Amino acid sequence: MRLVIARCSVDYAGKLTAHLPMAPRLILIKADGSVSIHADDRAYKPLNWMNPPCSLREEPHEENGAVARWTVTHGKSGERLILTIEEILHDTRHELGLDPGLQKDGVEAHLQELLAEHITTLGDGWTLIRREFPTAIGPVDILCRDADSATVAIEIKRRGEIDGVEQLTRYLELLNRDPHLAPVRGVFAAQEIRPQARVLAADRGIDCVTLDYDALRGIEHEGTLF
Repeated sequence: MRLVIARCSVDYAGKLTAHLPMAPRLILIKADGSVSIHADDRAYKPLNWMNPPCSLREEPHEENGAVARWTVTHGKSGERLILTIEEILHDTRHELGLDPGLQKDGVEAHLQELLAEHITTLGDGWTLIRREFPTAIGPVDILCRDADSATVAIEIKRRGEIDGVEQLTRYLELLNRDPHLAPVRGVFAAQEIRPQARVLAADRGIDCVTLDYDALRGIEHEGTLF
């Protein structure tokens, strides 16, 4: 990645035209060929950019106080970004290498593992039968028994939507055909459950539980009373 801080103006020439007047800006030139121009606001959003495939041509341009002109040309559309540079304040390159990708904390697999380990979070006397209990249409996240030894199927989501309730409904229909498990009731568990999903779950006789991921991990927040 190349990071350039320069006093520059930017002109876009394509389906439309746009102009950014002369000002200090950050120019990001990535290994994939993309070029983006940033101001010191707007969070992560660039003022203008060019996605790959594109090429960058740098050439001297001594006119009206400028020292260089950079032309970024898109390889397919022919659209161009023209950067007229008055002064380069910083220019550095860094090899970042391959990125391992985003690893999310609190994904459904983690929630499932934690809830299975602490199944009594749902009530005293609850016991785990199995995680990923197989059915003909896919595995149920958790199958367990409550304090009365009744079978309970639990579907876990990070965000509880109507689709998750529908999915659990299909599992319950299949599980209740098994005389060794029936009757089976459902629990829809998520870190956040949408109001529409709660209404549908109640209509289907499914209980909703909001999961506290930090509490399942044993993390206590300062200032909590209980």
